[in-house]
Amino acid sequence: MLYDLIIIGAGPAGITASVYAARKRLDFLVITKDIGGQTAWSGNIENYTGYQFITGPELTSKFEEHMKEYGVNVKNGEGVTELRKDGEIILIKTNKGEYKAKTVIVASGKISRELNVPGEKEFKNKGLSYCATCDGPIFAGKDIAVIGGGNSALDAAIQLIKIAKHIYIINIEQALTGDEILKEKVTKNKKVSIFNNTKVTAVLGDKFVQAIKIKKDNAEEKLIINGIFVEIGLIPNSWFAKELDKNKKAEIKVNSYNETNIPGIFAAGDVTDVPEKQIIIAAGEGSKATLSAFRYLMRHK
Repeated sequence: MLYDLIIIGAGPAGITASVYAARKRLDFLVITKDIGGQTAWSGNIENYTGYQFITGPELTSKFEEHMKEYGVNVKNGEGVTELRKDGEIILIKTNKGEYKAKTVIVASGKISRELNVPGEKEFKNKGLSYCATCDGPIFAGKDIAVIGGGNSALDAAIQLIKIAKHIYIINIEQALTGDEILKEKVTKNKKVSIFNNTKVTAVLGDKFVQAIKIKKDNAEEKLIINGIFVEIGLIPNSWFAKELDKNKKAEIKVNSYNETNIPGIFAAGDVTDVPEKQIIIAAGEGSKATLSAFRYLMRHK
């Protein structure tokens, strides 16, 4: 089957793109590993127009309801492994099948950056997590470490303050780098200890996480904890799009029409080189991408 459009990803950009595609009556498909993307992992959201306050999971649910209202065809749980253009047809391979389309919007977002230290892979989902919103309640009453010093780490720590017994923020930089309002919330809380200029060198445990090794000023010590949340940033999920031009950060280059270097392939959201990574910006970029794809289809019939 040849689709008018295939949208890769169902975060704010992909979901908004799908709503616009449905309204344009395109024959399209959404392929995604999950619904919501980073929004589903977010804590409290106070800057999405129309909602003075809403949690990430709640906003994700609203997004999903909007897609269902339009009867969007979603292949959930599928990861794209290859994207290439063959003549006028764009070919997509996933871990479950192959698809063809006249146009494609890459809205695959970003994925968590890993520590790359001994023990990380062994203890993933065994006390080590990349999502405080998802897994925070599991660690009620426990001593936990949040790795990172930016907004993601601070947001995770704030979410965990009401859950955990004590939180250790392990930050490789000289000082916390997040927004002032977030820094104020964590630094004033007695349940939070901050280790700046400190690097995690190993994750330790038996069946589950029991400790981490940390290094500061060439001195190494063991910190006893029951859980770890890795919040050291995100990297673009663009590796499968080998034919597309990218910047040094591996973000897909787009123009103001969300066009990539390959005609018929568009990109939107955090996977692109658009400078600000915000939910509302990603949603707007998704709508633009669909309108550009629709314009392309009209001109190439």
